[in-house]
Amino acid sequence: MNADQVLEVWALSEAHGLEVCIDGGWAVDALLEEQTRAHGDLDIALPAARMPDLRRLLAGRGFVEVPRPDSWEHNFVLERADGAAVDVHSYVLNPDGSNRGGVPYIADHLTGWGRILGRRVRCVPPRHLVDFHTGYEVDKDDWQDVRRLCERFGIPVPPIYSRFQSDESNS
Repeated sequence: MNADQVLEVWALSEAHGLEVCIDGGWAVDALLEEQTRAHGDLDIALPAARMPDLRRLLAGRGFVEVPRPDSWEHNFVLERADGAAVDVHSYVLNPDGSNRGGVPYIADHLTGWGRILGRRVRCVPPRHLVDFHTGYEVDKDDWQDVRRLCERFGIPVPPIYSRFQSDESNS
């Protein structure tokens, strides 16, 4: 998914008041204000109540759902013939900002801002992105994202990345 495709989805969502928040690799790049690597898709979060609107808008742009083994009501992938893919995560929040359902976002996860090709976009804030990059088997792409975020925003590197830090200090 290239930056122009990301901004196409962002602009469409913004024009229709969908309250989209960019997550994943594109959120990292938005916070860093530069594209650091290629991304296979765009991860987005939005309120579950807006899912029908998102589906309708993206269907009008040629996106169709591509079934995946881990797809469910609140997490699925929409893809277009040109390779653009949107990994959709929806949530339901309580009035106090805690999670009531769907993907377990809380209001604070949805408060960051960054830039893609100079365009201001809402994204997951740095501290939460670093936290989201733990709790699973991490790889070198994860390490590169986390390293850059930690360096730029003064965040301590999570212990799960110590092997990558050791590898770098031994080279």
